[in-house]
Amino acid sequence: MHFSCSQKALMHSISIVQKGVSAKTTLPILKGIYIETNNEGLRLVGTDLEIGIEHVMEADVLQEGIVVVDARLFSEIIRKLPDAEVDITLKENNQLEIKCASTEFNILVYSPDEFPELPIVEEDQVYEIAQELFKGMIRQTVFATSQDESRPILTGVLMEIEENTLNMVALDGYRLALRKGKISGNSNHKVVVPAKTLNEVNRILNPDEEEPLHITLTNNHALFTAGKTKLISRLLEGEFINYKQILPKEHRSKVTIKGKEILNSIERASLLAKEGRNNLVRFVVNDEKMVITSNSELGKVHEEINIVLEGEDIEIAFNSKYFIDALKVIDDEEVCLEFTTNLSPGILKPLANENYTYLVLPVRLASN
Repeated sequence: MHFSCSQKALMHSISIVQKGVSAKTTLPILKGIYIETNNEGLRLVGTDLEIGIEHVMEADVLQEGIVVVDARLFSEIIRKLPDAEVDITLKENNQLEIKCASTEFNILVYSPDEFPELPIVEEDQVYEIAQELFKGMIRQTVFATSQDESRPILTGVLMEIEENTLNMVALDGYRLALRKGKISGNSNHKVVVPAKTLNEVNRILNPDEEEPLHITLTNNHALFTAGKTKLISRLLEGEFINYKQILPKEHRSKVTIKGKEILNSIERASLLAKEGRNNLVRFVVNDEKMVITSNSELGKVHEEINIVLEGEDIEIAFNSKYFIDALKVIDDEEVCLEFTTNLSPGILKPLANENYTYLVLPVRLASN
C-alpha cells in the first residue's frame, strides 16, 4: 500500500468514520479504522458491529493495499501534522510509514483479515429525502427517545413510510415527538432505528447539499447514503407502541402564544423547579393570560404571558424539562398548546403547520 493525499482531506475522512469505531470493546480490531486503496481512491471504514460507517475519498494511489490502523492514534497523528501533502506507505513487519513535510511516523498496524465486513444491503428499494429536511426531522424527534435500556424498542425512532410521507416518532413513556416530512419512494415501510444511529447520520448530513439522502430499509438493517459516505445500522427488534392511539382526538382549551416568550419564561421558572422533585412548573390559563409558577424550598417564581385562549380556563402542571426540550426544536414564531383536562396529555405544536406534534404527560397536582 502506498498513497498520498492532503492532510485536511484525510483528517475530514477520518473524523467521519471514527464515529463508527467502538469506544469500549474487548476486540482490539474494532478499535481500528480499515483503510483500503483501490482505483476509486481511499476507502475508510469504522464499525462497532451495530453501526458501520464507510467513506470514500480521492487520493493519489501508487500501490493498492489494505490495512487496519488504531483509530485514536492515527487520528491524533494526522490532526497534528502540518497542512500539507501526506505520504503513507505500508512497510514490512506491519509498519505504516507516515510522512508529511519534515515529519515522519512509523506505527504498528493490525492485520485486516480479522476486520468484520459490513453487512451487504441490497439497494432494491431506495427512498430519497432532502438532507436538510431529514436533519431537521432527527433534531425534532431523537431527543424524546428513552434512555432506559430495559425497554430497548423505545431507545429508537420509529420511521414509518406511508404514501410518500415519512412519519418519525420518538417516545419515552412521558412524552412523544412526531415529525412528518415528504419522502420519495414506491412502497410503505416501518422500522425502528436506534437513536445513536440517527445522531451519527445527523453528523454526516450537509443541509446545504442539493443531492438527497438515499435510504434503504430491509428487515434487519438501514442504509443511509449521503454523497461519498455510507452508514449501515442494525434495526431494533420488537413492536413499537401504537402512537396514533395515544394522540388526543379533541381538546377543550387551545392557547396561542409566542414560542420564544414561553420558552424564556419556563427556563426562568425551571431555575427553581430544578430544586424540587419533578422539575415542576404550573400553568394557570385564564382569559388572555397564562401564569407560570414554580415553588421550591429556595423560593418561588411568578411569570405572566399574554395569550390567545380558545375554550376553557385550565390549571395544569408539567416537568419543565420536557417543555423546554420541545420548544427549543420548534423553529416557528408562534406555537399552540392544546389541553383537555389537567390529568390528560398536553399537546404542543407550531401554529403555522401540522408537520410537528409534541405530546407531554402532566404532573398530578397535590390538589387533584
